[in-house]
Amino acid sequence: MQVPAHVEYEKATSVQHALALLARYGPEAKILAGGHSLIPMMKLRLAQPEVLVDINGLTDLCYIGRAGDELRIGTLTRHAQLLDSQLAGEHFQIMHDAERVIADPIVRNWGTVGGSLCQADPSEDLSAAFAAVRGTMVIQGPGGTREVSARAFHTGPYETVVGPSELLTEIRLPIRPERQRGGSAYLKVARRAGDWPVGAAGAAVWLADAGGGKQSIADVGIGLTAVGAAHFVAAEAEDFLTGRPADEETLARAGQIAAEHCRPVTDQRGPADYKRHLVRELTTRVLRAAVARAGGPAS
Repeated sequence: MQVPAHVEYEKATSVQHALALLARYGPEAKILAGGHSLIPMMKLRLAQPEVLVDINGLTDLCYIGRAGDELRIGTLTRHAQLLDSQLAGEHFQIMHDAERVIADPIVRNWGTVGGSLCQADPSEDLSAAFAAVRGTMVIQGPGGTREVSARAFHTGPYETVVGPSELLTEIRLPIRPERQRGGSAYLKVARRAGDWPVGAAGAAVWLADAGGGKQSIADVGIGLTAVGAAHFVAAEAEDFLTGRPADEETLARAGQIAAEHCRPVTDQRGPADYKRHLVRELTTRVLRAAVARAGGPAS
């Protein structure tokens, strides 16, 4: 029988109250949002916080909206809300792609975007998606608010830059001008529907006119998950792609570069060689899809 260890419970009534509770209890306190990752770990005694600080009542942290040239997502936004958001899908199709393959409707209806990111599981889908579009994480603490790039947010497996007295409050995604033709996509291979990925890739591409009816890649972001990519990013493949033609040969070579630089491990989901093969194929395919959505030649 899986039973958590004894734990105290506090319900926060505001962001400032949550921060005060975190400061009072220190590193032995854990934030409770959706709880779909934390509670199972507690039942297995892999996590044994002394205090749970429940922030589910902080409805002001549950929103999706546009402010200037940014899409802003509150940390308590549920996966289902992000999946259903027309605004998010209009500017970042990658978010809908990723949310469709996260767990099941029960989890998506209660699990939160911020909770998934802060859990920092090495196989988290949204970590790769937000890395691909170069999001920014807004963290609030006793000393005020600070911003951290999505690519610097995770410091290791189940570790982030959020301090014990801090709270992730918002994710901001830059919206490019319409003249910068962009597209994004996410693809995942799992053992069964709703499972953690064996391997997954996300890409965001912006195209430029290279003359003669051809397109070049003006900018690109590639996120990888479950395959040992540092900070969930295929940086070497991004560097290779920038400024090159948006053709099949270039995209395939980028997939190969991404595979060469990731560090998958053999585990219950598959051998390392197979995962590296997935990185090559998924990166190529997701780049192809993103280029096509941006109005380029790939399909």
